[in-house]
Amino acid sequence: MIGQDKRSLRIGVAGLGTVGQGLLRLIARRPDFVPGGGRVEVTAVSARRRGAVRNVDTSQMAWFDDPVALARCPDIDVFVELVGGSEGVARQAVTAALESGKAVVTANKALIAQHGAELAHFAESRGLALRFEAAVMGGVPAVKILREALVGDEIEAVAGILNGTSNYILTEMEASGLDFDRILAQAQTLGYAEADPAADIGGWDAGHKIAILAALAFGGAPEGSRVEVEGIESVELIDIRLAGALGFRIKLIAMARKGRDGVRVSVHPTLIPLDHPLARAAGALNALFIHGAEVGELFIQGPGAGAGPTAAAVAADIADVIANPKRPVFQSPAMSLGQGTGPRPAREREGVYIRLMVRDEPGVVAAISETLAEGGVSIDSFLQKRLEDVTSVPIVLTTHPAEAAAITGTLARLAALPCMTQSPRLMRLARI
Repeated sequence: MIGQDKRSLRIGVAGLGTVGQGLLRLIARRPDFVPGGGRVEVTAVSARRRGAVRNVDTSQMAWFDDPVALARCPDIDVFVELVGGSEGVARQAVTAALESGKAVVTANKALIAQHGAELAHFAESRGLALRFEAAVMGGVPAVKILREALVGDEIEAVAGILNGTSNYILTEMEASGLDFDRILAQAQTLGYAEADPAADIGGWDAGHKIAILAALAFGGAPEGSRVEVEGIESVELIDIRLAGALGFRIKLIAMARKGRDGVRVSVHPTLIPLDHPLARAAGALNALFIHGAEVGELFIQGPGAGAGPTAAAVAADIADVIANPKRPVFQSPAMSLGQGTGPRPAREREGVYIRLMVRDEPGVVAAISETLAEGGVSIDSFLQKRLEDVTSVPIVLTTHPAEAAAITGTLARLAALPCMTQSPRLMRLARI
């Protein structure tokens, strides 16, 4: 099919939201974007509502109310899935396209994070391409870098900011001094956050993306359901202010790190030193560090969403389908993919930020210090700072690396101290 006539490649696009319309505009403007010649044409589309107002012309394209029917259409060569979601019609349509002998390009991180290994095996067994560059970091070629450019290196860790909505909210909270709820409402008004922002602010969007990057980096299968995920809903303005006083900025960091006990994949609000490149990635930007045994540190940054950047990534995958249809879906063939995410190592050590709200009374600092010492947790920095708009006295400290069990036990003992007015707040310190 693909390669029989490179002069014309027929594309079917399911999903005509922001990215789908951006892709149609890109192809209409530059139908010959594929290196080496050839013309790309969108010949069929599908969307939830046929009569919706869109700023693209679909009048000359075949219309399908059902994306699965579009995926099976014999008059397309490549099926582009921009519907979203790990189950339901998106999964059915991608499976139908592969069953029908069509290459697939998708921007669906949930689908690849949850079912990528199964779909990869299905595609490779039929000699078909399955590409998903646009699923992670929009127009930034993070997938291509890990799958292709660094195939000769041994990756030790990948970590970064993979969700623009959360990054925008944290950036604006710091800049404006407004609380989480007000900035979230502002982000929704401006279009940076969805009406239902749970996947973004809850960390699951970033969790799906880091599961995919971990699979590419470490030769495993993506396992989105096994990622440790904590969102930014509980990040308070007081934490942003106090972290700044300690020389840190709070970012939602997705990380995959290889250790002796396997690969740990996580998403957490994390304190980053102010002079670190990730701390300077503001607004809706995405940014990623890649640590390789040979190349050392690589840093990439750019827009993680939006019609233009994401459509460009989809277009790049379409070009790759033509040039490299037999390349493995991940870095290794699907049959050789090992286990991806492993359990968190029981004896892993990390430093943390702890914020305590206490009564202003004698002996508080001594009680806190004694409790930490009893738990085997050593203080790295300590700050007691009265804030005018807070009735209790905040005490914040950072710790030297300690085992998770020691941190958990110490936090429970701190919460039980009579001087506490709130439960302790814990966040991780960067290990990047």
